[in-house]
Amino acid sequence: MNFRKNIQERQTGFPMAPMLDIVFLLLIHFMAATVFAQWEKQVDITVPTAKTAREQTRHVGELILNVDKEGKLFINGQPYSDQTALELLRQIADVFRDQPIILRADQETSVQSLIHVMDLCREADVWNIALATVTPQE
Repeated sequence: MNFRKNIQERQTGFPMAPMLDIVFLLLIHFMAATVFAQWEKQVDITVPTAKTAREQTRHVGELILNVDKEGKLFINGQPYSDQTALELLRQIADVFRDQPIILRADQETSVQSLIHVMDLCREADVWNIALATVTPQE
């Protein structure tokens, strides 16, 4: 007896639907990362150099504060006054206790402007602050 006569043999192919989902998720991820990286670079800032500077791993949710030559504060490419920046930093500190803050100051920024921004962070109870530097170009 041949029992296989009525059984239809299907050849399984490669499942394209899950592969397309993964490709679209990767595309969205890289598009969002590009937009956020451009926000950092929109402010015309020349970061100071340091011989011991090294590439750090980025943390999820880190906030980048930019301080230009005149001492103006920018967050995500938008200018902020001291009061609105303080309110934003307080809200962040309330929700995320160990929120990392990257402080990108222009190399011509006065030390007083830099200390003022660090004082705003301290007043908002933000303590995880790092200063951005780059290695000198040979």
